[in-house]
Amino acid sequence: MQAARLHEYTDEMSEALEIEDVDRPEIDQSDGVLVEVEGAGWCQTDNHIVEGMWTEYAPQELPMTLGHENAGIVAETGEEVTLVEEGDPVICHPVQTCGICRPCRLGEDMYCENSAFNGLTTDGGFAEYLQTNERAVIPLPDGVDPTEIAPHADAGITAYHAVKKAVRELNPGDTCVVIGVGGLGHIGLQCLDATSAATIVAADIKDEALELATELGAHHTVNSADEDVPSVIADLTDDEGAQQVVDFVGRDETTALAPEIVAAGGDHHIVGYGGHVHEPSQALVNGEFAFRGTLVGKYAELQELVTLVDRGDVELRTETHDLADINTVAERLEHNEIEGRAVLTPP
Repeated sequence: MQAARLHEYTDEMSEALEIEDVDRPEIDQSDGVLVEVEGAGWCQTDNHIVEGMWTEYAPQELPMTLGHENAGIVAETGEEVTLVEEGDPVICHPVQTCGICRPCRLGEDMYCENSAFNGLTTDGGFAEYLQTNERAVIPLPDGVDPTEIAPHADAGITAYHAVKKAVRELNPGDTCVVIGVGGLGHIGLQCLDATSAATIVAADIKDEALELATELGAHHTVNSADEDVPSVIADLTDDEGAQQVVDFVGRDETTALAPEIVAAGGDHHIVGYGGHVHEPSQALVNGEFAFRGTLVGKYAELQELVTLVDRGDVELRTETHDLADINTVAERLEHNEIEGRAVLTPP
C-alpha cells in the first residue's frame, strides 16, 4: 500500500514526507481493527512533528507514517472484537489505550500509561490502511461521511474537550472569548454555542474569519490586528473580564492577554501551541486566574462530538486533497493558507 512517511525532521514542509510503497498492516492482537482509510486530516501538529517539536515529549522511531485524524471503513477485525465488523464506517480516536492502567480505569484516556498515538508514536493514517484497536474506533451514524468527519478525530475532539471544560465554569450571560477562528477555532465556537448560554466573543486577525465566526454563532467579534482586545473586552463586560478564554492560537501575544481579559477566578485554556507563557506569578495571584492546557480529549467526548455532528450542531469546513499532494498541503498550512481543515484521501 502507499503511505506518506517521515524520514527526518525538517523545517522545509515542501519536502516533509515521502510517498512510499509499504506492507499493509496485519492484525496482530485479538482486539485489533484494520481500517481502510477514507480520509485523514492534516493538522498543525503534523507540521510540529515534522519539525521535531515532539521528540522531547513522545518516543518516535523514524521512518514513520504520520496522520492522527482518521476515519474510514473497517476492513478486518481481531477475533475478540464485537463493537464493529467488516464494512462499518468508523472514526478513530488517535490514541490506542490499554484499558487496564489506573488512568484508563479513571476514564482518562489521554493519560494511559501504555498508549500508542497514531502518527506520533506509531504509524498513522496517511496511508491506505490504518491499524488500530477496538477501544479507539467509534461507529459512525448513517449518512455521516468518513472523509468529511475525519478531522474531528483530533481537531474536533481537542476543541470540544477545551470547550467542555470552559462550559463547566460558565453561567448564562457569562462571557467566553474564542481566540482564533481557524481550523480548530471554528469547531470550538460551534461547540460553545451548542452547549452553553454564554456570550461569545470571537477574536481573530482576519476579517473573513470574523465573518465566519458571526455566521457560526459569535455575538461579538474583534479584529485583534486593528483593535485593542483588552479594551474591547472591558467595554463588553463592564470591566469585569471574560470568565473563560479559549485560545486556539497559543502564541506569546495571545497568552499575554490573560491578565488583562480574564475575569477574577477565570481560566485561559491553551489549545493552540508554539508560544510561551511569560506572566509574573503575582499576576496569577492577583487575578486568581489559571492557564489550563488541552491535550486532545477522551473517547467518550469524541462520541459526544459525533452526536453533535449528526444533529447538525457542528459542521466542518474542509477541503480535500490527494495523498500525493501532502507536502503542498503541509506548506500551505505552514503559511496559514488553508481555511478550515485539509483532508487527505488515499489513492
